[in-house]
Amino acid sequence: MRKLLLLVFFSLSSLSLHHTAKAATVNFTTEEYPPFNYREGKTPMGAAVEQVEKIMTDIGVDYSIDVLPWARAYNQALTVPMTCVFVTAHNDARDKLFKWVQPLLIDRNVLIKHTGSPVTADTLDEAHNYLVGTWRGDYTETVLRQANFPRIDVGADFRATLKKLMSDRIDLMPISVLYFDKLKKEGDAVEQVTVLSEQPMGIACQKDFPDDLLTKMQAALDKLIAGGTQKQIFLKYGLNLGN
Repeated sequence: MRKLLLLVFFSLSSLSLHHTAKAATVNFTTEEYPPFNYREGKTPMGAAVEQVEKIMTDIGVDYSIDVLPWARAYNQALTVPMTCVFVTAHNDARDKLFKWVQPLLIDRNVLIKHTGSPVTADTLDEAHNYLVGTWRGDYTETVLRQANFPRIDVGADFRATLKKLMSDRIDLMPISVLYFDKLKKEGDAVEQVTVLSEQPMGIACQKDFPDDLLTKMQAALDKLIAGGTQKQIFLKYGLNLGN
């Protein structure tokens, strides 16, 4: 009888430990948006991905990273426990929907055009005269609608929207200043037209995410920034944080 009780005890203990380990696994989702997050084969890469990897390694918690279409990546973090999405703009509309670890970067978005395009707009008001493209589920769609842009083309993802811009099927598109600088360095025929918005970008976790784990992740990111590692990561990918 004693052996049976001990067997039951150790079985329950094993199940409890397995459940705890499983519960501690954080599932990250992101999108194809190089050089911040993308895939090489099946391996997630990028300046934001490296920060997430270093954060989780520092706190010793298991994790996974899935590269998905943005709308799917975002909705999983909105609804699925222990799930976080990055890189996510922290704005008023999203503030109460998630718990936040930030900043992976402070980003400024600009509207750009294809070089040689006749588009001219020094202000957002003037930019309202043109067809502006963005991609499904991205926060820039909300920014554009709040700014009362009358014509917005919503593509499947970032790459599809950029392709439309380069083939002149849309007149303008919003893009991170950091990524715009990279495109220019690589010789892409794009030009800045006007500034659209500025906001912190971070990791957005499902609203029931454990507070103690969130605190550890934030402390690890703070350490990454203070030690200069974040800046080194961005420079590695040809990006200049400007500070």
